[in-house]
Amino acid sequence: MTTVSASAVSSLRQRTGVSMMECKKALDEAQGNEEKAIEILRKRGIAQAAKKAARDQFEGLVFLAQNQGKAALVMLKCETDFVARDENFRKAGAALVGTLLENGDDALKTLAAQTMPELVQKLGENISIGEARLVTGSTIGTYLHTNSKIGVIIALDGGTVESARSVAMHAAAMNPTVTRPEEIQNEKVEQEKEIWREQLKKEGKPEAMFDKIMVGKEKKFREENALLKQPFVKDPTKTVEQFLGSANVTAYVRLAVG
Repeated sequence: MTTVSASAVSSLRQRTGVSMMECKKALDEAQGNEEKAIEILRKRGIAQAAKKAARDQFEGLVFLAQNQGKAALVMLKCETDFVARDENFRKAGAALVGTLLENGDDALKTLAAQTMPELVQKLGENISIGEARLVTGSTIGTYLHTNSKIGVIIALDGGTVESARSVAMHAAAMNPTVTRPEEIQNEKVEQEKEIWREQLKKEGKPEAMFDKIMVGKEKKFREENALLKQPFVKDPTKTVEQFLGSANVTAYVRLAVG
């Protein structure tokens, strides 16, 4: 039997807000696997959501650069917000995203290899590139939140820069995980179905009704996580898709720290 450490119990508690005793029980049942323990707690109706593992341990900023027909985002990670506010850290991020925009991914990697060791030595923290994305398109809208913790790029076929930027602002606020409902991985849906099934059992619903209820739950789950089907933040009477009209989203990227 796997021995569950106190630190593992504490980590699960931080992610779920569930009592230490329930966290210990779930980890014992999951043989120490934190993600499985979270599923167990959700099936019991105790934990509704959980933060990604170790997310709270990372700080950093998102950097954005854009010119005609393309835009780039780079997430530069560090250990503390103090370092994230440092001018040297900000200059490094700006240089990295500018290089990605103008010269591509290989040039970004080369610059990082040349400059990151010195930056780490100067600032005294482990610093690394979390994610880096380059997008091209005929119509591009971008949004960088005022705290530089969230950056979004939207590329459209048709539409206007203003509409693309409005959708980018929406995505920053609502955090859709995909562009369209069908892009949600079936594996993720099946994982959710297991949780829904356990919840329905607890609610005393007849098993004969499960399949019909599941259809509605899956549709809602897919649409809630899909950019185009979400109610548009500036006008909730419309979906993002309805707001865009004939314009088609060809790329959607959202990077966020924390």
